[in-house]
Amino acid sequence: MINIDHVATLRNARREAFPDPVEAARLCEASGADGIVFHLREDRRHIQDHDVARLKQAVRGKLDFELSTNDEMVSICCATRPDLATLVPERREEITTEGGLDVVRLQIILSNTVDRLQQAGIDEVALFVDPDPDQIRAVRDTGASAIELHTGDFANASAGEDQLYEIHRLARAADVAHECGLTIHAGHGLDFNNYGLFARSVSHVREVSIGFAIVARSVFVGLGAAVTEMAQLVKGRHGS
Repeated sequence: MINIDHVATLRNARREAFPDPVEAARLCEASGADGIVFHLREDRRHIQDHDVARLKQAVRGKLDFELSTNDEMVSICCATRPDLATLVPERREEITTEGGLDVVRLQIILSNTVDRLQQAGIDEVALFVDPDPDQIRAVRDTGASAIELHTGDFANASAGEDQLYEIHRLARAADVAHECGLTIHAGHGLDFNNYGLFARSVSHVREVSIGFAIVARSVFVGLGAAVTEMAQLVKGRHGS
């Protein structure tokens, strides 16, 4: 799954009409992506409302709508009816999502939001969580069918003991999620260099969401080539 938020960030930096994230989504799919991820934030810092409607029409594979529990965002998601809705934490002062949801503390709010999304006909709802067994077990109790493991701490860890510690946390978390009957996704900070270790070490992962690394690589090789390179890496590791 390719996250195209950063294409919209580039567009918005100059308040232009290009590069178009919908055109990017089409190119990503044509180059081997199985689906498209986008995050409609409350401050609209990258994806805009008109992008959402166009992405719904344009994307032929799986469409993953990332959102907070904000009522307006949930209403838009329900009206859009993506294939997957992924609930994520959101703070206006952050540059990008910095960690997972506190599902234990927010269980009632999240349960109500999950139910609302499912009632709208969105069959797959995931919660973005840190690799913490208590948080993962709480996801099961919200009624969500999936988790997205936050891989940012692993991606930011120094090579060596720190990185091995983080990959062990992810591997254990994936095992717990599998035992809970949850579908497992993963994302945040995965790139061309660290994906191999992640894939070799963490079992049960159904899909990964990768965005910034691909957009950054595309500056040098083009978006289509960057997507193809990552798709071959991911599909080679997972055998699908």
